[in-house]
Amino acid sequence: QVQLVESGGGLVQPGGSLNLSCVGSGLTFEYMTVAWFRQAPGKEREGIALIKSYTGGPYYIDSVKGRFSISRNNVENTVFLAMNDLKPEDTAVYYCAAQWHSSTSLYVWAYDYWGHGTQVTVGS
Repeated sequence: QVQLVESGGGLVQPGGSLNLSCVGSGLTFEYMTVAWFRQAPGKEREGIALIKSYTGGPYYIDSVKGRFSISRNNVENTVFLAMNDLKPEDTAVYYCAAQWHSSTSLYVWAYDYWGHGTQVTVGS
């Protein structure tokens, strides 16, 4: 049974940091493209970062580039999202998702497997 489980969300002040984790079971992240998405209240789900299969090449959208870093631990079958210099506009539920293709796509429809999300709230 395939399962993606996110953790690490919480409440943080502006300028603070959080580290999200996504643990996969029933599949192998090394052979898949894994992405982080987020969805703020009243907004569509948007892809923000991905790590490609095999090479692990990262890709970020402009609004998080330089602040967020995606990485993968093949032994633990876990993908991480280190988030620094957080802003109130980063507040959202964060999801990890995986697809079988080596891709730079951040379209929701391109991903086959999803976690249930973890809440990130940036505020004082």
